[in-house]
Amino acid sequence: MAGAASTSDLPLKIITGADAFGASLKDAMVSHLRSLGIAVEDTGVSSYYSAGSEVGRRVSSASSSSSEIRGLVCCGTGVGVAMFANKFPGVYAATCLTVEDAVNARSISDCNVLALSGAKTSPESAVEIFDAWIGTPFKSPCPASGSETWSSEISSFLDDSLSEMAQIGKSTDHLSPTKPESDSCAICCLAKNREFTPVEIMPGGSMKIVRETPTSAIVRFKAGSVEPAHHHTFGHDLVVIKGKKSVWNISKSERADLVEGDYLFTPAGDVHRVKYHEDTEFFITWDGHWDIFLDEDLETAKKAIEQEAS
Repeated sequence: MAGAASTSDLPLKIITGADAFGASLKDAMVSHLRSLGIAVEDTGVSSYYSAGSEVGRRVSSASSSSSEIRGLVCCGTGVGVAMFANKFPGVYAATCLTVEDAVNARSISDCNVLALSGAKTSPESAVEIFDAWIGTPFKSPCPASGSETWSSEISSFLDDSLSEMAQIGKSTDHLSPTKPESDSCAICCLAKNREFTPVEIMPGGSMKIVRETPTSAIVRFKAGSVEPAHHHTFGHDLVVIKGKKSVWNISKSERADLVEGDYLFTPAGDVHRVKYHEDTEFFITWDGHWDIFLDEDLETAKKAIEQEAS
């Protein structure tokens, strides 16, 4: 396991950003970075996709300079900010919930953007994770290597991977000049050539599981469909790929109207009802294995929505 880094080993600057769910943790980490003498460029608080992409863009722009600049991003789960930071070439963002995650990410992938969970990680744990991340050199012994030095074969592979990873995200128009731009969306590509299974408990809905646990999936609903009030054991994040939907969080007496590109986090146990105004598709990820518990029937849900509209 890596130890604390000396002052000369620290990056010259760390760019930080967060959404509302990660703002408090981000502020605590900015104070910690400055206590270590690290220069901080704080982009503030915005939506999780804006925070992640802005930090990713700045780290990517600096990746070719001689000065080492890294990033630190926070949101509710730490997943969303990492997804959008990673859209930029030369950015290797990783969501780290433990010290072991951080050491592995640095040793194996030369991770240069640390993503933290404002909902799951305390400031004290975040400091431990950050210190391990900042103090771990590329290819150093890590939990994945059994805390032993990598073999010469794997070490050589890791060295070669750096130049290959640097090409990911750069233009490939010369390789496929006729490929439509829309095909480059990673989430959309997950849905291609995949069979969607009808959600029997929710008429009009179908779902394709991308990962079982913690569950992530691409979900489709036909226009006019209604999800009766229900709740889940685990909270979930979703991003609308296309379409339009309204979500009523009955537990909090809140309503969210979502269109393409919008994000929503629903905490574990919160009862919510949904209406789809157009054919809609979204990507959703739960904090654990997904389940669903109905709190009303379909007719009751439709009447409640009609009453609000009248």
